[in-house]
Amino acid sequence: MTRSSAASQGPMAEAGTGAVHAGMSVSRVDGRAKVTGEARYAAEYPAADLCHGVVVNSTIAKGRITGIDVREAMAIPGVLLVITHENRPKMRSFGIFYKDMTAPAGAPFRPLYDDRIVCSGQPVALVVAETFELARHAAALVQVSYAAEPHETNLLAHMNRAHVPSRLKAGYSPPPAEKGNAAAAFADAPVKIEAAYYSGVEHHNPMELFASTVIRGDDGHLTIYDKTQSSLNSRWYVSQVFGIAQRKITVRNPYVGGAFGSGLRPQYQLTLAVMASLMLKRSARVVLTRPQMFTFGHRPETVQRMQLAAERDGTLRAIVHEAVAETSRFEDYVEVVVNWSGQLYACDNIRMGYVLVALDHYSPIDMRAPGAAHGVHALEVAMDELAHALDMDPLALRQKNYAVRNPMDDLPYSTKELLACYRQGAERFGWDRRPVAPRSMREGHELIGWGMATGTWDAMQMTARAGAVLHADGTLVVSSAASDIGTGTYTVMAMIAAEAMGLPLERVSFRLGDSALPFAPIEGGSSHVTTVGSAVQGVCEKLQRRLFRLARALPASPFRAARFDQVCFAGGAMQLRGASDVGVALVDLLAAAGKGRIEAKHLMLPNVLNQKKYLRATHSAVFCEVRVDEDLGTVRVTRVVSAIAAGRIISAKTAHSQVVGGVVWGISQALHEETHADHRFGRFMNHDLSEYHVAVNADIHDIDVIFVEEDDRVVSRLGAKGVGEIGIVGVSAAIANAIFHATGRRVRSTPMTPDKVMRS
Repeated sequence: MTRSSAASQGPMAEAGTGAVHAGMSVSRVDGRAKVTGEARYAAEYPAADLCHGVVVNSTIAKGRITGIDVREAMAIPGVLLVITHENRPKMRSFGIFYKDMTAPAGAPFRPLYDDRIVCSGQPVALVVAETFELARHAAALVQVSYAAEPHETNLLAHMNRAHVPSRLKAGYSPPPAEKGNAAAAFADAPVKIEAAYYSGVEHHNPMELFASTVIRGDDGHLTIYDKTQSSLNSRWYVSQVFGIAQRKITVRNPYVGGAFGSGLRPQYQLTLAVMASLMLKRSARVVLTRPQMFTFGHRPETVQRMQLAAERDGTLRAIVHEAVAETSRFEDYVEVVVNWSGQLYACDNIRMGYVLVALDHYSPIDMRAPGAAHGVHALEVAMDELAHALDMDPLALRQKNYAVRNPMDDLPYSTKELLACYRQGAERFGWDRRPVAPRSMREGHELIGWGMATGTWDAMQMTARAGAVLHADGTLVVSSAASDIGTGTYTVMAMIAAEAMGLPLERVSFRLGDSALPFAPIEGGSSHVTTVGSAVQGVCEKLQRRLFRLARALPASPFRAARFDQVCFAGGAMQLRGASDVGVALVDLLAAAGKGRIEAKHLMLPNVLNQKKYLRATHSAVFCEVRVDEDLGTVRVTRVVSAIAAGRIISAKTAHSQVVGGVVWGISQALHEETHADHRFGRFMNHDLSEYHVAVNADIHDIDVIFVEEDDRVVSRLGAKGVGEIGIVGVSAAIANAIFHATGRRVRSTPMTPDKVMRS
C-alpha cells in the first residue's frame, strides 16, 4: 500500500489491543504513521507536473496598488507566471461567494481580486515557477508601488468609535439583556472592586505551515490537499469562488499538523494555489512562510472592564462585564467574551456588554477557546481581587456563590460537577495549606504563590453523518469527513466503533479528512466527539440491527425468538446477554449469510428541543503554584492541577494530552505570547518564532490532570462532552492570581512579562 492510500484509508491500531471500552488509555492509532514519516501533510503530496508558488505580500496597511513590475521575475528561466489582480483567472464578483461555513458578517477578503489594500501583509502577487527555490527568488524581484492612505491599527486609540457587532456568525450569542439593576446594586454594596484587563494579540503558530497542493487530473478534476479543519468547507469555498461544480473538486486533509482554530476558514494560499492550477492547467502548490502565517487571523486584542460587588460575607450582589475587541474593516469578527460572567456564579444583578472597533488589520479568527480564554480570565482575576478585598479564601468565595441553575435564564445545567472539580483539585494540590495573606511564602530569592481559577466552555453538538462497512474478514471501516488536527480523532472514533461492535481495536479503522466521505461539521469548538462520535455509534447500531436480522434468519438460529435488546456484541461475536456460550462470530455470520460485506449509513441530528431546556457546558478548576524572582520579575509555573468535568472520557490518553496541551498554552498565554504592532506602519513586527515567544520545555513543570466523573446524556448519546478547549480556560487567571499571592502585585494585562511583574 502506498503512503497516500494508507492515509486515505485511515490508520489502524497495532495488533493485540484486545477488548475496548470507554476511558481506556490507548495510544494513538495514527502515532506510528506520524513518527515514521508515513503520514503526509498538505505540502507533501507529489505530482509529476507540480509547479510551485510563492506569495508576495503588501508592505502597506491601507491604500491602492499603483503598479506591479514583474519583468525581472519573469526573465528568470523556469519562472512560469506571476499572478496579480490584473491577470488572475475569472472569479465571482459578489462577496457572498467568498463566505465560507464559519464566516462572520461582512464582506470576506478576496485574494488578488482588485488593487485595494486592506491590511499589511495581504497577498498582492503569486510567483509560480518550476521549483520552490526559483519561485522564492523571483518573488523577491517583484516590484510593487502603492498609493498609501492613512491607516488605524491601534485599538486603544480608537475605542471611542466602537460599535455593536452583527449577530451573523455561527455559534455567536450576543450578551443577554441585563438581569436586575447592576449599577444600583454595585453602588449600594459594601464591598466592591472595579478594574480593567487587557489581552494582547496572539497568533496561532501551529507547527505545520499553511499549504495547499492542487493536483489536476487529465479530466480537469482538482484533488486538493489543504491545511484545513474541514475538507468540506474548503471544497465549498473553492467551488463558490471559482464557479466550479463541487463534483469536480475533492479536498483531503488526512493529517493536520495543528491548527487551533487557524484552519477553520480557508486561508489565502488555497485560493492562490487553485488560481495557479487553473491558469497553467497543471498541478500547483503554495506553502506559506512562517512570517506569512502572521498575515491572516489572530486572537483579537481585547480590553475588558469588570465590576464586582458583594456583601461582607461574600454573597455576590452585582456583576458587570464589558469588553471592547478589534475586528477588521471588512468583517465583524465576534467572540463570546462576556457571557461567561452570566453563567458561573449566582447573582441577582448582572450586566454584560460587547462592542467592536474596526481596524486596518486582517479579520481575527477563532483561537483555542475563543472568547473564553480571555473573557473568563478577566472574570476569574476579578473574583480573586474581590476575595482579597473580603479577606476571604478565593476558593471559598467561588463555593459561596456556586450556581445550581444558570443565573441568566434559570435553566438547569445538563450536568455540572464543578463542586467536585473544586474539591478534588484542591485536595490534590494541597490548597488547605495556603496562607491567605500575599507574600507569605518564600524559598531563597523566590516568592511562592498559589492561585486558582474556574474554567468553563460550551458543550456543543452539531449534525454529522457516518458510514460503516463490516467486511467478511471481520474488519470494520467507519468513515466521516471529520478532521483530526492532532486531537486524537482517529483514535477515539475507532474506539467508539470497536466498543460498539465488540471488536478488537486492531480490526477497526476510521477514515476521515476527505470531502467525498459522509458529511461532518468543521473540527472546532470541542464538538467532534459529541457530534461525529454520536454518528459513529449510531451507524454501528444500524450494523448491529442488520447483523441481528441476518442471525435470526439462519437455520436453527438461537436468536430466532430473541429481541434486539437481548443481544450484545463482544469478542468479535454476537451473543445472547447472560449466555456468552450462545453466540456466533461475526465472520461466521457473514459467511453463513453469503455476504462479502454489510454496510450502513447514519445521520446524527441533535435533539435540539431537549437540549434547549438546559445550559450545556464543561467545567474545570485550575490550581497553580508560581515562583517569582523578586529582583528580576521572572515567573516560573512549577505546579498545575487541572480538575476537569467533561462528561464521559472516551479516550483517556488523548484526552489527558489535550488538557496538558491546553495548560501549556495557558502558561504561554499568561507569560509569553503577544504579537506587537508598529502602528506607524500598521504591521505586526515580531512575526517569527525567534521574536514571538512561546512556552518551551524549560517553562513547563508538573501538570496533574484529574477527570471528574460525569455522564451527560443531554449533550450526547455517548455521555461525553469535549476537552479540547476547556484545558486552556482559567489557566492564565490562576497564574495571575498566584503571582499576586506571591508578590502582592496585581498584573491586569497578558502576557505578564517580568517588567509588568516588577512594576505592578
